Amino acid sequence: MTSISKNAPTKPEWLRVKAPQFERIGNTANLLSDLKLNTVCQEASCPNIGECFASGTATFLIMGPACTRACPYCDINFDRSKRDLDPTEPHRLAEAVSRMNLKHVVITSVNRDDLDDGGASQFFQCVSEVRKKSPETTIELLIPDLCGNWQALELVLDSKPNVLNHNIETVKSLYRKVRPQGNYQRTLDLLKRTREYFPSVYTKSGFMLGLGESDDEVLNLLSDLKNHFVDIVTIGQYLSPGPKHLPVQRFVSPPKFTYFKLFGEDNLGFMQVVSSPLTRSSYHAEEIQKLMKKYPR
Repeated sequence: MTSISKNAPTKPEWLRVKAPQFERIGNTANLLSDLKLNTVCQEASCPNIGECFASGTATFLIMGPACTRACPYCDINFDRSKRDLDPTEPHRLAEAVSRMNLKHVVITSVNRDDLDDGGASQFFQCVSEVRKKSPETTIELLIPDLCGNWQALELVLDSKPNVLNHNIETVKSLYRKVRPQGNYQRTLDLLKRTREYFPSVYTKSGFMLGLGESDDEVLNLLSDLKNHFVDIVTIGQYLSPGPKHLPVQRFVSPPKFTYFKLFGEDNLGFMQVVSSPLTRSSYHAEEIQKLMKKYPR
């Protein structure tokens, strides 16, 4: 993997966040440990972990914590071996949602290319169990690309999530470098097929800035997402997890993030574009409930 250049840009002040204190995250972390659950907040070293855990919210990471892909921007562990699914995981996840009294829950996963359906059946079971135990909770799924298995995608959508999120991560020209096992058009096709198969679902995607993309490429990416029926977009600054990962090529200023937000909402007509240096896919995801009231389906 690529090592960090000696000429890497210096992290600006607007990206400096205080390290989370145990008393702020302890209750949620203890509950997750008790139920033997993983969160992407912890596994991917999210900079917002303190704020989210302190408010009693988390993005649950199922079928993990190790991923069958080794994307050079990601901090999640790599394991290509074939592993059985845990049939108790959906029940434990539903118990956590109930104990935390969540109004909105995000369920995501590592890539599980070792499974014939990419883990679609586990997503289905997780949604089913959460619905049984917390019927008023809205559910957002952040899924992998399932290797283009559209029958598996339909199984996921048959669980009837409120939001289906699949991150495109970067612009087309950087895909081979950033997502060597991914495919730009496959991601767009997944998002389009989602809306075609399940018209009432809210579709969502996100990507990072600072990997070497140009501003024009960002605008083209936003247009591609809009043309493939995406409703909500998240845009955040890429932060390199360590010396074995891709280096940051640039730190994008807050005004530039605002520019992309306004272009997406005012020019292209997205329901919402959440765009700031510290934005991540699931940051403030509970705000979807406001959008669902404003744009009912």
